Amino acid sequence: MGNERILVVDDEPFNLQIIAECLDGCGYRLSFAETGEQAWNMLQDTSGGFDLLVLDRMMPGMDGMQLLRTMKQDQYLAEIPVIMQTAAAAPDQVREGLEAGAYYYLTKPFDPQALVTIVRAALSDALQRNELVHQVERQAEAMRLITSGEFRFRTLQDAQNLAALAALCTPVPERAVMGLAELMVNAVEHGNLGISYREKSLLKREDRWREEIDQRLKQPQFQDRWAKLCIECGADEIRFRVEDQGEGFDSSNYLEFDPSRAFDPNGRGIAIAQQLSFSRLEYLGKGNVVVAAISRQDTE
Repeated sequence: MGNERILVVDDEPFNLQIIAECLDGCGYRLSFAETGEQAWNMLQDTSGGFDLLVLDRMMPGMDGMQLLRTMKQDQYLAEIPVIMQTAAAAPDQVREGLEAGAYYYLTKPFDPQALVTIVRAALSDALQRNELVHQVERQAEAMRLITSGEFRFRTLQDAQNLAALAALCTPVPERAVMGLAELMVNAVEHGNLGISYREKSLLKREDRWREEIDQRLKQPQFQDRWAKLCIECGADEIRFRVEDQGEGFDSSNYLEFDPSRAFDPNGRGIAIAQQLSFSRLEYLGKGNVVVAAISRQDTE
């Protein structure tokens, strides 16, 4: 990553200066707006798009929440990841932002390293999503003819490639692919490799997540572990079953957006998958098996 274009929106020039200093030397191209209206005009400028928005929630005129909701109604701007920076950190306020699409949060005043970490995480997630969508577009139309199938996967790359292929069985592959990838990556990292939520948070902050996964895949206790994806294409819905060989986990804490985790660089993927990708999502047994379904009528 590098050279990504970031729009920073804050009505306080001092805050804009702090963010600029925090991100100095990271290779990003920064643009600044002091009002929601100015930011909206910049976002609509077709001369160049933005890869990320760092958005102040409370501003006079068009505030951050209004700008966010307006963006989500635009088909070209809806996919831009938004980091909401705010002093309004009450659970209800955070939940409101999460439900509106601000999946990344920073509280004011924030630690400079926390800003760098969450910016890196948001850009990385967006890059992965775009790559998966492009993979879906390149795959053969023949996948729509599948009635059932069983696949094994072991690595992150396996999971992402297979997610792109499996998504072609669904009415809207671009919507399904990120949810499938999330479930399958979880089966690798949390399931087979035993990386805990706290460990992943630390690894993300230190930018060592992929390095740690590569190292664990080579360790003897993990070398023979595989995860499995089963696909069943029925008349009314397509069902996906993902199973790993790990110890399982309590999924109840991750199926909905949790404001207490909104400020972490990870922990939102399953909730996003349930909300955006699937008609239903259920973890079975000890939590190492997940069944997700997509209705054939779900074409909106």
